[in-house]
Amino acid sequence: MHGLVAGFLAAMVWAMLAVGTLAQSSAGPACKRPAAGGAVEEPADLRSENGVLRVELAFRSSVDAAGRMNFCYVDKDGRESPNLRVHPGDTLILSLKNEATAKIPTSAAPVITSMNHAAPGEVKMHEEARLGAKTDECAGGGIKEMAAGLASTNLHFHGITVPPVCHEDDVLHTMILPGDAAFEYRFQIPKDEPPGLYWYHPHIHGSTKAQVMGGASGALIVEGIERANPELAGLPERVFVIRDQKLLNPNAAPSGVASGAIPPVVLDADGDVKNTGTGTGRPALDLSLNFVPVPYPDYPLAVITMKPGERQLWRVLNASAITYLNLQLIYEGQAQAVRLVAVDGIPLGEQSLGRNRAISQNHLGVPPGGRIEFEVSGPPEGVRASLVTRSVNTGPGGENDPTRPLATIIGKANAPEPRSRLTDAPVPLPHGTLAWLGSVTPVRTRKLYFSEVLQDPHDPNSLTTFFLTVDGETPKAFDMSSDTPNIVAHQGDVEDWIIENRSQELHAFHIHQVHFLLLEWFGLAVNEAILRDTVNVPYWDGKNPVYPRVKLRVDFRDPNAIGLFPYHCHLLEHEDSGMMGLIRVDPPTQTHGDDGARSSEAIPTVK
Repeated sequence: MHGLVAGFLAAMVWAMLAVGTLAQSSAGPACKRPAAGGAVEEPADLRSENGVLRVELAFRSSVDAAGRMNFCYVDKDGRESPNLRVHPGDTLILSLKNEATAKIPTSAAPVITSMNHAAPGEVKMHEEARLGAKTDECAGGGIKEMAAGLASTNLHFHGITVPPVCHEDDVLHTMILPGDAAFEYRFQIPKDEPPGLYWYHPHIHGSTKAQVMGGASGALIVEGIERANPELAGLPERVFVIRDQKLLNPNAAPSGVASGAIPPVVLDADGDVKNTGTGTGRPALDLSLNFVPVPYPDYPLAVITMKPGERQLWRVLNASAITYLNLQLIYEGQAQAVRLVAVDGIPLGEQSLGRNRAISQNHLGVPPGGRIEFEVSGPPEGVRASLVTRSVNTGPGGENDPTRPLATIIGKANAPEPRSRLTDAPVPLPHGTLAWLGSVTPVRTRKLYFSEVLQDPHDPNSLTTFFLTVDGETPKAFDMSSDTPNIVAHQGDVEDWIIENRSQELHAFHIHQVHFLLLEWFGLAVNEAILRDTVNVPYWDGKNPVYPRVKLRVDFRDPNAIGLFPYHCHLLEHEDSGMMGLIRVDPPTQTHGDDGARSSEAIPTVK
């Protein structure tokens, strides 16, 4: 975008912020939140009927009593962030109306790279261009997005393999402003979509962190996991969405810690608390469980009740913007083993490992954007039981994610049954027709790397620009106005990607439309058969001559992957600040001049 246009639009955005053009309604907050210490309620379930799920959602915003921006999806009956429940082969028709009305705080505004002001005679021309862009929600581009600031929105259906095109799962050009007509998403859930937990959230570059951190997220469930793992048949199921939010009590000292043992608080340029390396101290952000807040420093626990000994399937979504989770169930001080049955929407039994596949785990790491599904048993009555997240070492440059409790789990004989229950007598899923991803020979290997740079190298507290670069290219922050892909692949291919981390903080690699298999972790072979769409890449210690890396086998065999879509770090402030790239998947018959040699040995640069 020309600096003149960008400068004018930047000035217009800041003017909106200053005068409160988007003022909060006097009718009260549009996004209601439960009180701390309350019972964890299940999100409402919207289920498909006769092969179709029709949903009307309003995207709304408000500012809470602490001055924090909240965003929410509200259905026509006023229920926030409902679970969208579909079956393979169903059609989802979702109408999204942008009704955001809250004043945008300047601290949450997207970064504007040019602040040059337009000449007076050019104001009318650029305003006409802005209004013209607004009429086509699929046009996208920098003009519309910059004019709208945080008020622009869209939807990404994370993990679902549907085409990256407008009205389906396009996040690059679809931008819906307040006052626009309701925008319709319409697509078919693939008939072979693995049953499991997916999710929906906004994906507006520059504003994704603020909207997701404000609460704009919900679960999307493809029914039938018991068809992949019949041992789950008949189990009651629960959906838990863990979100993060700015600290309610940022100036409070940690409770229950001797003053001499309190780690020092160091803030990054975004105001988030940096990793202390101790596993304790002030977290960067508060967490909530199905919107029940568990604020620092006292952590009043949310309450989960279940029948003693009852087996339940828990579906857990980490809808945090930047917070890593390391979940444990603790009964009388002892970590409990749970049976992990699915990761990132895909049942383990679907991965050529035989039916009834499960892995016993006593802790469950979940990166931002990740999902896990596991079987638990209720604690006996009178037993002290809790759900906690253990500390995650995010590196010296990362945010602080200390050990903290989330909920108390109470075993009660008269505990209410969860709303949803899996089918008692499931029809087994047919076996897939594609070869197991781990047994496919890749057509090429690519190498990408995460890196960061301070905008002012002389000021350690200055803003950071983040990069995700194809090896051999010059690092560049993602350009929201460009459709030029960083990588070109072909439908039908399988590729190996090496992802290096050349920064001193943990990153979470995510790619849209497809899943991948983790082959190596820091050069060590990984003997697992779990398909993912998000994975952690360990941080660099600043000394080792070999950068930490993961090796992934990426699957482009599904025809729905054809099109242009992003890959990025799922720490959303990193994505918003440039840590994203584009891949174009072409039909198998198309060729382009420099699309990478079909070799498992070469590491080509693809333009």
